[in-house]
Amino acid sequence: MANQKKLKASQSVSGQVTLPGSKSITNRILLLSAIAEGETTIKNTLSSDDTNHMIGALKKLQVELIQKNNGDIIIKGTSGSFKNKSAEIFLGNAGTAFRPLTAVLSLSQGNYTLSGVQRMHERPIEDLVDALLQLNADIAYLGEIGYPPLKISPSKIKIEGPIKIRGDISSQFLTALLMCAPLSKKEVSIEIIGDLISKPYVDITLNLMARFDVHVKKINWQHFVIPADSQYISPGEIFVEGDASSASYFLAAGALAGEIEVRGIGENSIQGDVKFADALALMGADIHISETSIKVSKVKTLNAITLDCNHIPDAAMTLAVLALFAKGTTRLSNIASWRVKETDRIKAMANELRKLGATVIEGKDFIEITSPLHINENIEIDTYDDHRMAMCFSLVSLKNIPITINDPACVNKTFPTYFEVLESIVQH
Repeated sequence: MANQKKLKASQSVSGQVTLPGSKSITNRILLLSAIAEGETTIKNTLSSDDTNHMIGALKKLQVELIQKNNGDIIIKGTSGSFKNKSAEIFLGNAGTAFRPLTAVLSLSQGNYTLSGVQRMHERPIEDLVDALLQLNADIAYLGEIGYPPLKISPSKIKIEGPIKIRGDISSQFLTALLMCAPLSKKEVSIEIIGDLISKPYVDITLNLMARFDVHVKKINWQHFVIPADSQYISPGEIFVEGDASSASYFLAAGALAGEIEVRGIGENSIQGDVKFADALALMGADIHISETSIKVSKVKTLNAITLDCNHIPDAAMTLAVLALFAKGTTRLSNIASWRVKETDRIKAMANELRKLGATVIEGKDFIEITSPLHINENIEIDTYDDHRMAMCFSLVSLKNIPITINDPACVNKTFPTYFEVLESIVQH
């Protein structure tokens, strides 16, 4: 079948991998460049479905954007005011585009509709909308209450106290609110209700906002203040780090089957998922981290671990597959955000791990995996239109176990060349 990828059994990997740019960082920088004052040259951008949706949206909004042959993107900033005040924007299943654009457009004094694929229309957005309504934004649901698609209309923005937003569903809601706040030109205070998940992704947002000259005061992860008269100013040129979430697959490959050096991230990375290397070390892998790369070497036996994964929610999926080869029971907790991603990742992960023979217990915000005595071969892995499911389960083949990945093209969301890069490090 054309929509399957049959991966042969292999036992050894070796080499170096240079990472594509981070999806999370690329989409944030694209939008910040568009609403900043001045021209920005963005280097090492990721070319993928999700970033293409953001680029397409900016072009619809009549942002001046040039894509160079070398991958650089040049954006002439709008100083927070898009030329096109009426547009219908389709964003596929790109949460890193949909959530921030919802927030920014709600302060842009135009008539906009935002829609996506069916799965996007099943991903909750009510907490973000409720927060924006506290600014007197005019946002209406075009389908089921609490979910996209959305209609945004002009409104007089008012700030009458702290904006309250839940932090326990998706950090993208807070990221969106932080990114749009400077457009109000007023001091905006944001208070988190409950616990904030995926804090490292919020740190990425704050770091990049600072690169564009907006400095947010953060108090104990519960209170954020954006100063009055904040204005995004282009840094001129900005480089997109390698994708730390994507790095997890190759670092795991090294731990399973050889020695791999991953270039493009290192000890100074602004991405939380770089901490995946620490989790690998807990499992027993040999790790060496430099300023610009991480090297991992194979270990004879992986250890099962119990880990709070709030700091590495995406890369934690790779740990779930590694648990197949770890002695004992691995417990990954604080992963409630998996439930509202491209698919219900806790359910999907449990289904596919069981096919391979693992004993799995799934909870609201945790998953427990006990490795089997024997891993089933030639299993077809369903990917649920989720890029990370495809990439995680491809690693099974590195332990001399043939496996088939259904709908392998889903990796186009963040890493279109993933399987080619994986093949390049396999030793035959």
